[in-house]
Amino acid sequence: MKAFVDTRQAAHDPQHFMANGRIQPSPEAPARLDVLQAGALAAGCEFGAPPDAGLGPIAAVHSPEYITFLQNIYARWQRIDGAGAEVIPNIHPANRTDSYPLSATGQSGYHQADTACPIGEHTWAAAYLSAQCAIAGADALAENRVAYALCRPPGHHAFGDMAGGFCFLNNAAIAARRLAAQGKRVAILDVDVHHGNGTQGIFWRDPSVLTVSLHADPARFYPFFWGHAHERGAGDGLGHNLNLPLPRGTDNAAYLRTLGKALERIAAFGADTLVVALGLDAHEADPFKGFAITTGGFAEIAATIAALRLPTLLVQEGGYLSEDLGRNLTSFLTGFQAA
Repeated sequence: MKAFVDTRQAAHDPQHFMANGRIQPSPEAPARLDVLQAGALAAGCEFGAPPDAGLGPIAAVHSPEYITFLQNIYARWQRIDGAGAEVIPNIHPANRTDSYPLSATGQSGYHQADTACPIGEHTWAAAYLSAQCAIAGADALAENRVAYALCRPPGHHAFGDMAGGFCFLNNAAIAARRLAAQGKRVAILDVDVHHGNGTQGIFWRDPSVLTVSLHADPARFYPFFWGHAHERGAGDGLGHNLNLPLPRGTDNAAYLRTLGKALERIAAFGADTLVVALGLDAHEADPFKGFAITTGGFAEIAATIAALRLPTLLVQEGGYLSEDLGRNLTSFLTGFQAA
């Protein structure tokens, strides 16, 4: 399997993660890159560094205002007297239509949805390289049935102008839009335990890409405000978004039954290309404890998706450090290739 990674992505090293009022070490640690790469190599992946496709494919998804913010906010933050080492917002607008401030503090609140996406010295560079991996993976589908993009930081919580949940640039959306621009009929299937709210937001009114997500019920799970079953898209995109929230603790069998519904919708869309937002945090030992998928279950999930026989880009999303993380990726990639 063709795969892409740039080891410089490891330079992004977030130090803070606030949950339930408590500051903790970020689970989106640089060591994830090494563990995931080892897991992919064990599945027979052949890695290459992505070429630099420039800002164009990123700007096709993210606003120039937001890109400018990501490129410059860390340096601006350092000029604030007494500022912390990372850019972390402490205030947010009530609505996206509220006024856009000039201050670094105000803009951080506008462009960062939560305290789980601190911006450090190397965040922009790592996010840029992560997106390049997804772009290279999309281009690789011209000659390969499947490709894997080791994207870190991940991307599916990033909206067109807002970071969140460890994510800064929406890698799956960038890849999907690039493929759609080539005339492909693209569906995004998100199997991360968390809803891909940023991806949903980006394509909310866009009928050119179908978005489907299986995830833990957001009524009591991040991202809370998005991912509910009644959210179907709007305008021309109405009916082009499908959310399939599942109860906490969902096991292999229940997950596979619901995955069948997701694949039926993808077939009804007439997709000829698939982008999978590949989260491994549905595993029973993942720190977020959302689902109870086993390591072997990932192989079953992958084989079920591969049975569509579509050119498929696998874009790495979540899956956090545990003894099983690398094995889970090996299981998924092996199961996909064996199908």
